[in-house]
Amino acid sequence: MTAAMVAKDQGSEGRRWEYLLRTWQELDVPEGWRAEIDEGQIVLVPPPHAHHNGIAAKVRRTLYASLPEELEIYQTLGVHVAPLDKLYVPDLVVMPAELIASADPDTSEPLDASEALLIVEITSKGNAREDRTKKYRAYARGGVPMYLLIDRFDTRGAMATLFTEPNEDGTYKHSESVPFGKPLPLPAPFDVALLTGDFPG
Repeated sequence: MTAAMVAKDQGSEGRRWEYLLRTWQELDVPEGWRAEIDEGQIVLVPPPHAHHNGIAAKVRRTLYASLPEELEIYQTLGVHVAPLDKLYVPDLVVMPAELIASADPDTSEPLDASEALLIVEITSKGNAREDRTKKYRAYARGGVPMYLLIDRFDTRGAMATLFTEPNEDGTYKHSESVPFGKPLPLPAPFDVALLTGDFPG
C-alpha cells in the first residue's frame, strides 16, 4: 500500500475533506489500483493477488443465489464513512440498486457507507491490519449493519468473520468466525451459508 499526503494545511476540517474529495475525484489511478481517503491522506492500494479475486468471485456467486431483486453487489464502489470523513473502496458492497440508479451521473460522489447492507473486505498481506482494525472501527462507526472480513492472514489460520449490530463507539456487538473449510451462515436478507472451503489459496 502506498500513501500520498495531499493535504496538510487546508484550513478547517470541512474544507480539508472537500479538498481531499475533489482531489480523489480527479485522480487518474492506474488500472486495477484503488484510491481511498484515510487519516487525511489519499492512499493508493495496489491490485490484489489472483486468490483475492477468486475469493471475491465465490462470495459474489454465493450472495447472488438468494439476493432480493432490489439489491445489487458492487465492486470498486466508493463509500463515505461520514462520521470519520473516510472514503473506502471495499472489495464488495451490497446496496439497494435504486441508490446507484439515482446517483448523479455527472459526479463521482461516494455513497454513504450506512446505506450498504453488507461490506466485504478480503485481506492482502499489505492491508490485513487495516481491514482488521481501522476499517472494522470505521464501518461500525459509519453504521454498516454487516461487515464480512475474509482474512487469509489471520494468525489462527485463514478465517472468515461476520460482524453485526454496529455501535457508535466503533465496535460491533456480535461476531461469528469460522476457519476456512467451515460454512459461515449469513442472516437475512441473504439467508445463505458461505462455503469457505471453496475459497482458493
